[in-house]
Amino acid sequence: MNIDLSAASWFKSTYSGGGQECVEVAFIGAVAERVGVRDSKAPTGPALVFDSVGWDAFVGALRSGRFDHA
Repeated sequence: MNIDLSAASWFKSTYSGGGQECVEVAFIGAVAERVGVRDSKAPTGPALVFDSVGWDAFVGALRSGRFDHA
């Protein structure tokens, strides 16, 4: 499925501190039924797009530390 992200309103987390090596997020659709995630250094590059269930699972995994590397 192709989703047009050209009009998406991308933003960085306030925790990023304005750094260059961040991800950006955009809530897509009238009720944010999709969430886009992209590399801020490559705004025209590929983006991941999650549905609401996938986004909740992804954020939950981040918060639990599942992706932390020791």
